[in-house]
Amino acid sequence: MNSEKYIGLDVHQATISVAVMDSTGKVVMESILETKAATILEFFAGLRGTLLVTFEEGTCAAWLYDLLKPHVDKLVVCNPRKNALLKDGNKSDRIDARKLAELLRGNQLKPVYHGETGVRMLRELSRSYLTIVKDLSRVMNRLKALYRSWAIPCAGRDVYYARHRVEWLAKIREAGVRRRAARLYEQLDMLKHLRQQARRELLAESRKHRITAQLRQIPYLGPIRSALAVALIQTPHRFRTKRQLWAYSGLALETRISAEYSYATGQLRGSKKMISIRGLNKDHNHDLKGLFKGVATMASVRPGPFQDFYQALLDKGMKPTMARLTLARKIAAITLTLWKKGESFDANKLKPQAA
Repeated sequence: MNSEKYIGLDVHQATISVAVMDSTGKVVMESILETKAATILEFFAGLRGTLLVTFEEGTCAAWLYDLLKPHVDKLVVCNPRKNALLKDGNKSDRIDARKLAELLRGNQLKPVYHGETGVRMLRELSRSYLTIVKDLSRVMNRLKALYRSWAIPCAGRDVYYARHRVEWLAKIREAGVRRRAARLYEQLDMLKHLRQQARRELLAESRKHRITAQLRQIPYLGPIRSALAVALIQTPHRFRTKRQLWAYSGLALETRISAEYSYATGQLRGSKKMISIRGLNKDHNHDLKGLFKGVATMASVRPGPFQDFYQALLDKGMKPTMARLTLARKIAAITLTLWKKGESFDANKLKPQAA
């Protein structure tokens, strides 16, 4: 009789440790595979029964997910930050594979989304664009740090412009430092060129997805940000509610409370303790958080419906930082609603209490 088999994979660059567990929790097979497609598929072809597989999110996760998905009954790419059991006790590849299989059997794993392939090209182009933008920012920071290290004031953006470059280099007296600054300028010019190429490719690909044009109706969510939003979210149906999107975007508040109930005169009563707020959740998509917060920051200082929304929050006594967070959450919620329902942006529906 075929039975369920829970398979934990501890994946590394050269090898994969495998633990196969039955429905009673007994380890029925262990193996070490070479991290090659043919070897992995050959192993799974020899298994019988209902195959439920898990491995942790990592460098090879996307490749391994695409490889195994057609050959197993259930595949869970789990979040390693949530697997506290793996940190307990002895640790080895064999032990980790067993623990993953056990967690899968107990349905104790937090999955990482890997389901949408229709936006893969857009997703890869967005990664390329974001990486180049971050590298460009890093070089710009290094350039200013160099001038400041020699007590040369460099506020503003003139230090980056090619038309002022000779003038700025002349301020550096040391030949070696001046040569170093020249190399940073070369990196800056190259990355600016690469950014323009990546931007054109990203915009060209985004036009193949109709939702990007719809999201551009949201104020200050322009062509680039709408393309990035589609690439990072992939599908709105991942999130049942706006609060799930807030958590994924790092805009959800983490709260703590204990001893919520007590007995008084034989009756169960709720505690009057205040819920302690510990800030925003740490486990999130940093690029998506930067996107929504960037839109909120821009919208809060420029005329429009979002600035009116932001100002109304300030008038109620809310602190500016909290008001910008609330605005970012509102923009995320609107993005999810327009995408799911196919509606157009309507500023008249912008109500502060709905945030």
